Amino acid sequence: MDIKESLVSGKDLLSVKREKAKKHMYLTIPYEAKERYMSDGWILDKELKQSLKMKKEKSFDELFENEVWLTFCNLGFQQMNKDRFFKMPYSSDHTLTQQIDVFAADDETALFIECKATETENKKSNFKETIEAMNGKIKGIRNELNKAFPEKKLKLKFIFATKNYNLSEQDRERLKSFRIEHFDEDTLEYYTELARHLGPASRYQLLGNLFENQKIEEIENVIPAIRGSMGGYTYYSFSIEPEKLLKLGHVLHRSNIYKDTMPSYQRLIKKARLTKVQEFVNQGGFFPNSVVINIEAGKDDLTFNLAANQPKNSISKLGYLHLPRKYKSIYIIDGQHRLYGYSDSQYKDTNTIPVVAFLNLKQEQQVKLFMEINENQKAVSKNLRNTLDSDLLWDSTSYLEQRKALSLRIAQSLGEDRDSALYNRIIIGESSKTSVCCIKIDTIKLAIEHGNFITKFEKNNDIKNHGSFDKGANDSTLATLYPFLLQSFEYISQNAKFEWDKGENNSGILSINVGIYSLIRIFDDIIEHLRLQKNIQPISVKTEDLVTDVIYYLEPLVDYFNNLSDTERIELRTSYGGGGKIKYWRRLQKTISESRPDFNPKGLDAFLENNLKKFNQESRQIINNLETILKSE
Repeated sequence: MDIKESLVSGKDLLSVKREKAKKHMYLTIPYEAKERYMSDGWILDKELKQSLKMKKEKSFDELFENEVWLTFCNLGFQQMNKDRFFKMPYSSDHTLTQQIDVFAADDETALFIECKATETENKKSNFKETIEAMNGKIKGIRNELNKAFPEKKLKLKFIFATKNYNLSEQDRERLKSFRIEHFDEDTLEYYTELARHLGPASRYQLLGNLFENQKIEEIENVIPAIRGSMGGYTYYSFSIEPEKLLKLGHVLHRSNIYKDTMPSYQRLIKKARLTKVQEFVNQGGFFPNSVVINIEAGKDDLTFNLAANQPKNSISKLGYLHLPRKYKSIYIIDGQHRLYGYSDSQYKDTNTIPVVAFLNLKQEQQVKLFMEINENQKAVSKNLRNTLDSDLLWDSTSYLEQRKALSLRIAQSLGEDRDSALYNRIIIGESSKTSVCCIKIDTIKLAIEHGNFITKFEKNNDIKNHGSFDKGANDSTLATLYPFLLQSFEYISQNAKFEWDKGENNSGILSINVGIYSLIRIFDDIIEHLRLQKNIQPISVKTEDLVTDVIYYLEPLVDYFNNLSDTERIELRTSYGGGGKIKYWRRLQKTISESRPDFNPKGLDAFLENNLKKFNQESRQIINNLETILKSE
């Protein structure tokens, strides 16, 4: 069995790519076969002189397999399976084979990808048998692949790609223990978008993630360099061929796929800007300013051999720097467009680019350096700064900053956690705003800070007010407060689902910024009521029991959201600015109070009285104006 017969490359690869990009299958049939095919789900596409062209939408799982196939093709893999029926032997007995959904290979790597898709969103998974069977065949597949490609030393990686599945913790642990990568929709979307902007150069990012810290055998890693000191840090200055740096380097883009990594701070590369850079480079242009990087190296990974002749009276040293020969050993702090501008250029291995390299900078130092470099260029957006601060301020010596980081971490987690009702509804970093993904991190941060969930501190770290969920440290407070918010939002989203699903569409008034802000304030109001009136302390009660008590007061809100009048909808929808948030929040307080008389949060009566006075004043003014008009007539 020659597996190469089931693979395509070159022009054949492009031909298969065109077919896989289509949403429908097509075939030509004689006229008399029309009814038979239509009864099987085919529809007429075009009438020809002597035949009919029919089409049928591909199945959901096939569309997903094609989506994955196209992503890896666009990432620059040159050899791939030609159809869904590719089988890979896992034994010297080639009658024993494993069907592979997607196979992708280049000169150095081979990827085997299993695809699972469901039309039910966020479906809980149980892939125990599939994952264990996959693992049981890895060794055999590896052996047979090496036999099929004896001229190459291919690095292998197995990937489990899913769509609409919420993987169980057990499945995640199985994949991790078997060293099988999991690609969910976020991961695939990231690489799809990256490939759209970078083309084949995006493969370097993928390989860095798949083979992190694995050795790159063939790369030449010794370069002339100068070692110096700046700002208390050791750095190296050198010139290097872009192709080498592309292989060793990695960019931490602000994306969900890096949510468990160190703070990721880079903007995704813009295609328009990259195209201009590539054109400039290909016309012989160059950039004299340095790319700034951080080298992640252990004790034995990086050496600097001093040159024989050193300049006198200089603290800088000349020598030869031995870079780590490992994937993802270098992080690009500044200059990703300049670097990737060479990725598809004839000059990528004949030109060199200047580099300033720091060694083992802490994550906070890298982010700080990135922000300082970009401060006078394109401004770092407030949303991105908030996202970064959730990591940077977590262990700050200032308790004010620590609790700010806690609020931001909760906001970010609510948007990234698949179990959250706000999953993919919060704008994180520099992700794009949509009608559904429209909640700002700052909205949630402010709502938490304006309430009494967490302890408030003076600038000198003295306590101003104890928080209802605060256990004295960020980690323990997060472990208590986050599940409560998660379950509270889940109740609202499931019981007012029609309104929740709208986002900003169709005059939606619930899962929008002012709505989410007000809900968090309401959750806090109810907790304060339970604390003061019923002596229920959140830090000593199980989350499930606490949420049950809270739901009693949320029930009137659900009824309110499900039966809004047009006037009420307009009133809530037009609650803009700081005053609008207060107005919306107080409206929800009033709704609960009308059905639960024991609930009367501080300030509600005064607010209603002031608004009644304002209403009466406006009414009197309208009447006076009408009387004036009538008298004049």
